[in-house]
Amino acid sequence: MGEVVLRRRVGDGGLELRVNGVFVMDDVETSSEELLALAALGAVGEPARLLVGGLGLGFTVRALLRDERVREVLVAEIEPDLVQWMRDGLLPSVLDDPRVDVVVGDVRDVVTEQPVGALDGILLDVDNGPDFLVYNENSTLYEAPFLTVCRDNLRRGGVLTVWSSSSSRALETAMRSVFGIVEVKPVPVRLQARDELYYVYQGTA
Repeated sequence: MGEVVLRRRVGDGGLELRVNGVFVMDDVETSSEELLALAALGAVGEPARLLVGGLGLGFTVRALLRDERVREVLVAEIEPDLVQWMRDGLLPSVLDDPRVDVVVGDVRDVVTEQPVGALDGILLDVDNGPDFLVYNENSTLYEAPFLTVCRDNLRRGGVLTVWSSSSSRALETAMRSVFGIVEVKPVPVRLQARDELYYVYQGTA
């Protein structure tokens, strides 16, 4: 766990989430979180049971829930404050949807505890990618051993979707060693009055 801060910006009034001093997201530009969800939904034929690493402000989960094919979203969030703020109404909540189950814990543990082949999709959005970590220990999320656990706990045809704020050759190589074929999708995003290029990495079990 780290230092979690919500602050209201003076300029545009946006609510900003920072963890350990690292900008994670805000509620002004939410297209990146929604695009992550859409990328996952578009790649999975039947996205009935999904696991999301990182609750954040809830925009990825909210976008998933708009798809009527989704029957269950299991969310792993390591910061208990974020979960409690939603439960207390300090943040717009996605937790009142009966399809959502949130676990306060490390996404590595939550994924590992799932039965083999039980998930249709896994979405990882716990950092700004492997090169801009919120927690240093998260580096192992982007390496072959954990990626293999993800693959094994996906059903055949299930998809792992990883969000990164930068291109990562190391992540692509690691995913290719586990999944064989990796799709890398550049995603243009307008963030705080500047153009950014983010990336989605996907591997199919």
